[in-house]
Amino acid sequence: MKIVVAPDKFKGSLPATQVAAAIAAGLRAGRPGAEVITIPVADGGEGTVDAAVAAGFERVPVTAAGPAGDPVRASYARRGEAAVVELACVCGLARRSGEPGSSRAAPLVASSAGAGEVLRAALEAGARRIILGVGGSASTDGGAGLLQALGARVLDARGEPARPGGAGLRDVATLDLSGLHPELRAAEVILAADVDNPLTGPDGAAEVYAPQKGASQAEVALLDEGLRHWAAVVAAATGTDWSRAPGAGAAGGVGFAVLAVLGAVRTPGVELVLDLAGFGAALDGADLVITGEGSLDAQSLAGKAPVGVARAAARRGVPVIAVAGRCTLTATELAAAGITAVYPLSDLEPDQARSRAEAARLLRRTGQIIARDQLAEAVTKAGTRA
Repeated sequence: MKIVVAPDKFKGSLPATQVAAAIAAGLRAGRPGAEVITIPVADGGEGTVDAAVAAGFERVPVTAAGPAGDPVRASYARRGEAAVVELACVCGLARRSGEPGSSRAAPLVASSAGAGEVLRAALEAGARRIILGVGGSASTDGGAGLLQALGARVLDARGEPARPGGAGLRDVATLDLSGLHPELRAAEVILAADVDNPLTGPDGAAEVYAPQKGASQAEVALLDEGLRHWAAVVAAATGTDWSRAPGAGAAGGVGFAVLAVLGAVRTPGVELVLDLAGFGAALDGADLVITGEGSLDAQSLAGKAPVGVARAAARRGVPVIAVAGRCTLTATELAAAGITAVYPLSDLEPDQARSRAEAARLLRRTGQIIARDQLAEAVTKAGTRA
């Protein structure tokens, strides 16, 4: 039996590489003769660089600005002229969590400049095809910080650099693109985003995502106002209004900036990661795919990694089951997403704190349970055929 194990991270517990390894260990213990292939995945957010490294890319360390502007150690992934840049690892929400190297940038001043600095480093190292994963951002600055880090001038009415973060967008009078990094002319930038929100309005970057970044309702209104003004300034500089484009609202408007100014093409993040990892080739001869993430819920259905994995496997006729810390989806919702069964760790350990702390052990145990269940199913099918 050939089994492909392709999970995303279990947020707050284990990265995707360790999730995949733990499930695989359980499968091998429960069914020693099985061929088990691990492919850690991500959807453009946290863990995207790790997934690229697991797929054979080289990790390149870089120091860049966190969301509050203080220097943090981050990295991007490189293979030949291709690079994978992950916003979350340099100026994402994880950098505000109180962990070592984190920043406590308030939602009004958090900046995307660090992502631009990492992108610039990749360009200067020779990258000509850059995948920019933008999930998990801490900022709502419309990508102004990212553009500044790439050489653009974002100026107020006095000709001075505008204040960082979303709060400064209302003061922007001019966007000068003459100083954009020259290597961008020869580079292809791909926006890896799993959301299709526009920049502004009730389904825009501020209204939908800023509360998750700590913004109050008054701050949400201020940020949306700033984004509207910023969109008009960018349209004046580029000649086109990209504010309603699907994905413009990704990462607090970073999606808008890279679409409108860098000419990026948007693609679902999980599809890019699966392509980089050779997921299609791994499916050759596969009998089962196991995917998963920390919480299988309504957000998973909006293009998160497990659903992307399930859809890719369905195109090849390979059945998919999922492992999750918890699952709030109905059997009908799971079936519609292409997932035939789910194994929640909460069935083994109902206490969420303990489940997160002991996730590796619980995942190994779940792998053994899946191996047992699949063996029983195979025996039943053989008996039926006989």
